[in-house]
Amino acid sequence: MTELWVERTGSRRYTGYSSRGAQVLVGSEDVEGVFTPGELLKIALAACSGMSSDQPLARRLGDDYEAVIRVSGAADREREVYPLLEETLELDLSALSAADKERLLVVVGRAIDQVCTVGRTLKSGTDVRFEVLDVGS
Repeated sequence: MTELWVERTGSRRYTGYSSRGAQVLVGSEDVEGVFTPGELLKIALAACSGMSSDQPLARRLGDDYEAVIRVSGAADREREVYPLLEETLELDLSALSAADKERLLVVVGRAIDQVCTVGRTLKSGTDVRFEVLDVGS
């Protein structure tokens, strides 16, 4: 299993790491060149939807199809939650008939609903356990 962790690099600045060698810069909105944790959540959702729909789309549109998934949602700062996240998948479907477009939309929606772990987790909620470990002793 891939290990994931973040290390503090400054005031409200962290670098996220994976044991596979990936890195991501995380920080507050006022820091240039970083993602906020909320932005990473949204990107994870969009990427998961894209990856979940990749095979059905490639079968119908070709391996080199272009796609952009935009994701947005404002935070409710009183409750510190995102009450609504909205995704838009942008595709060129002009080569498909109206019936083929409809079928593709159903297949894509079903694929995302069935295998996008991030979306399924957000929709169902999850338990989060947190602990502090004293490494100084």
